[in-house]
Amino acid sequence: MTTEADVLIIGGGIAGVSLAGRLAGKAKIVLLEREEHLAMHTTGRSAAMFIESYGNAQVRALTQASRAFLEHPPEAFFAPILTRRPGLSIARPEDAAEFETFLADNPGIVHEIPAAEALARMPMVRGEVYTRFAVEPGTMDIDVHALFEGFRRMAAAGGVATRTRQEVLGLSQGAAGWTVTTPDGTFTAPILVNAAGAWAGKVGEMAGLGDRGLVPMRRTAVLIEPPPGVDVSGWMVVNDVAETFYFKPDAGLILASPADETPIEPCDVQPEEIDVATIAWRIEEATTLEVARIRRRWAGLRTFTPARVPIFEFDREGFFWLAGQGGYGMQTAPAVSARAAALVAERL
Repeated sequence: MTTEADVLIIGGGIAGVSLAGRLAGKAKIVLLEREEHLAMHTTGRSAAMFIESYGNAQVRALTQASRAFLEHPPEAFFAPILTRRPGLSIARPEDAAEFETFLADNPGIVHEIPAAEALARMPMVRGEVYTRFAVEPGTMDIDVHALFEGFRRMAAAGGVATRTRQEVLGLSQGAAGWTVTTPDGTFTAPILVNAAGAWAGKVGEMAGLGDRGLVPMRRTAVLIEPPPGVDVSGWMVVNDVAETFYFKPDAGLILASPADETPIEPCDVQPEEIDVATIAWRIEEATTLEVARIRRRWAGLRTFTPARVPIFEFDREGFFWLAGQGGYGMQTAPAVSARAAALVAERL
């Protein structure tokens, strides 16, 4: 059986679903997801933070352009998306150059504060190890479920057909446009959007367009039990400027990551014991916390382009790349999806 559409979107993570939401009602759109459920991989494993100082200049611009949407989302987004949680960036003496660059890159967003003030706010940080501190008042927690579900509802309300368990088995271009073969049959459309996340490079190769240098990288996270009787709900997000770890409160526990970036083939990635041990050791080295029990551990794939910026552009006629969101997919989704939708809509 062949299903015809105006736009086929491969990938049911935040990239594909946010684009579907933006295009809903403007054309016949079919979204194909290889898993049984949407958002099973990177989107569902996000650290859920909005940090305007995070990433390079282009990523920071996309994040800042997304803020207004996240603060005042459309009606389809039933719950508030952002909750205030200031960030604290910390630096060792040997990381002075990175710290100065961080301040210079983010004027008006972050500012240095005295050690005494930083340690009064986050007294578990070892002042004998970290000597310089910067606060980012505008950092926020992101309600990932609310953000994703809002875009999914926009898509559904606009008639987007979502088909799960549709692994791409074949991909070709002909007179009718692009044809995607899945276990359920074939789907055709003049416009094909590659929003396949960690699998986007593989989809590009199937289309004969190469992988655009996309590399999935494993990122590990754990949930640590706080000290007995300690309420962590008011803690800041703490990030090492050298990007060796970060930690933040999460539902009464402490979410922490060694900020690892290990290249790996796309898969249902699982954490490695060495990375779990590394974050436990780094937390105990940097703070007075004792990692007595890890409640949960997991890993996700963050896929980067060589320039470490997302790509949203047409390649061969009708083939649109929406990939390489790296670790910035949630906080840049409003801006990226709006710009991607505008480019796609020009071809409808």
